[in-house]
Amino acid sequence: MIYVDPKILDKVNQWLTPFFDQKTQHDIKEMIANDPEGLEDSFYKSLEFGTGGMRGIMGLGDNRINKYTLGKNTQGLSNYLKTQFPKQEIKVAIAYDCRHNSKEFAKVVANVFSANGIKVFLFSELRPTPELSFAVKHLNCQAGIVLTASHNPPEYNGYKVYWEDGGQLVPPQDGEIIAEINSLKYEDIKFDANENLIQFIDSEVDEAFAKASVENGTFNTPKEAKDKFKIVFTSLHGTSITMIPKVLELAGYNNVSIVEEQAEPNGDFPTVKSPNPEEPAALKMALELAEKENADIVIGTDPDCDRLGVAVRNANNEMVLLNGNQTMVLMTHFLLEKWEKAGKLNGKQFVASTIVSTPMVKKVAAHYNVKYIEGLTGFKWIAKMINDFPELEFIGGGEESFGYLVGDFVRDKDAVTATLLACEIAAQKKHAGSSMFEYLDAIYNEFGNYREHLISITKKGKQGAEEISAMMKTLRENPFKEIAGSKVVRMDDVSKNETTNFLKQETSTLNLPKSNVLIYYTEDGSKIAARPSGTEPKIKFYISVNTTEKTNFEEILQKKINAIAAQLNVS
Repeated sequence: MIYVDPKILDKVNQWLTPFFDQKTQHDIKEMIANDPEGLEDSFYKSLEFGTGGMRGIMGLGDNRINKYTLGKNTQGLSNYLKTQFPKQEIKVAIAYDCRHNSKEFAKVVANVFSANGIKVFLFSELRPTPELSFAVKHLNCQAGIVLTASHNPPEYNGYKVYWEDGGQLVPPQDGEIIAEINSLKYEDIKFDANENLIQFIDSEVDEAFAKASVENGTFNTPKEAKDKFKIVFTSLHGTSITMIPKVLELAGYNNVSIVEEQAEPNGDFPTVKSPNPEEPAALKMALELAEKENADIVIGTDPDCDRLGVAVRNANNEMVLLNGNQTMVLMTHFLLEKWEKAGKLNGKQFVASTIVSTPMVKKVAAHYNVKYIEGLTGFKWIAKMINDFPELEFIGGGEESFGYLVGDFVRDKDAVTATLLACEIAAQKKHAGSSMFEYLDAIYNEFGNYREHLISITKKGKQGAEEISAMMKTLRENPFKEIAGSKVVRMDDVSKNETTNFLKQETSTLNLPKSNVLIYYTEDGSKIAARPSGTEPKIKFYISVNTTEKTNFEEILQKKINAIAAQLNVS
């Protein structure tokens, strides 16, 4: 006889009641009979909101993305919206990406909102996530939803919630909404749509977003520079194909070659192992086209178009991939340089980044006398900064995971405008007889040579979650005294909101919300962070090293990274 944990069985039995459709009940009975391990993983916990909303594998059960888990979320959010905006017409915008079932899930979410008397603006076809953030503000909505799992594998989907400022949910609202969701039974979901409250939107928002992207992402690049600049672009089967070619054309870039094999949206992502521009293999076809076309730049975006990968030519005319930290440093330096030349810097501006990103951004900001603000991983925290510091003007911000935001017309990472900004930088440098690569070298020469490296380890399912928890426990309870031959001088445990200075033997409070992140700082300026992902079954190790050496620095930095990875035993 197959054993099933009684607590899990109680949850399973709820899904065998008449409220759930017959196919759902039949498939769950099949799992009970034939797949007890799959049953356990589908029901052992409920999906949770992480750094980028709620993501999970599509399927049946509390720990899966399906019409019932999404419906319950939406019912809880509907209830919460009514308490927050009494006696108002409540409006919500909804978008979705290229993933399997995204369009159907978006309609389920729209149905539940409308059944609760809430006005819905629904994109009739897939759109980039940053356009949804824009639409929330543009249409004066109180909230927004995008159905996406970003760059996760094909079996995933997800649900990201935005508030009236266009930014994702942050504390305390996320906790309050989660509490409301958890107080509900599935039978409380109102699935019967009021179609009169659902309005499809497209071109009007498209045009407004494209115009705003060009206004924020262009910096007086000469027409001649644009005409002589060659771009290769790939959407990696995602949503960016609906907007980036349009924005580049609107901005005057006409030499754009699109990787046609990857241009059609497809939730199977058939030409790549992973549709993540952080992975070099994802841009292989684009790099091959760039050599054929003798292009100056390659840009690829993830399925929901909030991250971008960039490749440019080095001193040997070879295409090299930039990492997210390098792209962020280039964009931040360029923006501050332009703002300074325009006489717009007066000490009342800020740039933003995250605790696991390169320390270089802080150095660049200090050089321009611009305030630097650092937050937890996830762009919702950068959006929150814009709200928290209304006396400061936001210029731009980014994170190591290939995301950047230019200006305040969107409140999430925006690969549309960042793509345009990357082209502006590269085209202007080429026109001046230089290159984007040489520009990065010049920044390193001025501020020090920094290199970052990410190690990401996948641990799937319940057992994987337990292994990740054990790894973090070991790192906390048995902290390193030295790393790669350099003494540990400080450790930040963000889960306790504590920082420990080992030189002074002092512990003080961090000015951050609590999060499961541990950061080591060493005497030679290295920084090593450990963090379980909030949206994927992974634990990530972020390594940052630097040197002031001007010769052989690449070798020096790589040796440091290798030594750190070896000591962490995660290489």
